[in-house]
Amino acid sequence: MGKKDKEITGKKEIESILQRAEVCRIALSDNNTPYVIPVSFGYKNNCLYFHSAGEGKKIEILKKNNKVCFEVEYGISLLNAEKICDWSMKYFSVVGFGRAYFINSIDEKRHAMDTIIAHYTPASFEYADHELNNIAVIRIEIESITGRKSGY
Repeated sequence: MGKKDKEITGKKEIESILQRAEVCRIALSDNNTPYVIPVSFGYKNNCLYFHSAGEGKKIEILKKNNKVCFEVEYGISLLNAEKICDWSMKYFSVVGFGRAYFINSIDEKRHAMDTIIAHYTPASFEYADHELNNIAVIRIEIESITGRKSGY
């Protein structure tokens, strides 16, 4: 990481950023071609969770290569300055690496969906087994993670 004064190393502060972020961007690689997608997500016990249709480009890529990079941020605003070259951004962000795994068990899918929903609302929901069978639910086991802040 470039500037040590912007680095965030504390697990609690990194987890706070993960809990406050609204969107997670997942970076995948298909035969050395990058592919980035925004997803709704949940975080729990050093894992990210997201769901998807059961088929599509990201599903096909993950079946071939489960290595991922992810990024989240919050508190973004532009910091104006007199000189355009002095403009900056105010933000908190997290970047991590891990491996993605498809969840097949209905009970584990239900737990993962509860984690995703809890990220956005305190409400609880019921999922019929046939609904869970018709979606892909993915767990990213985080292998490394770093945080960064600027303007705060």
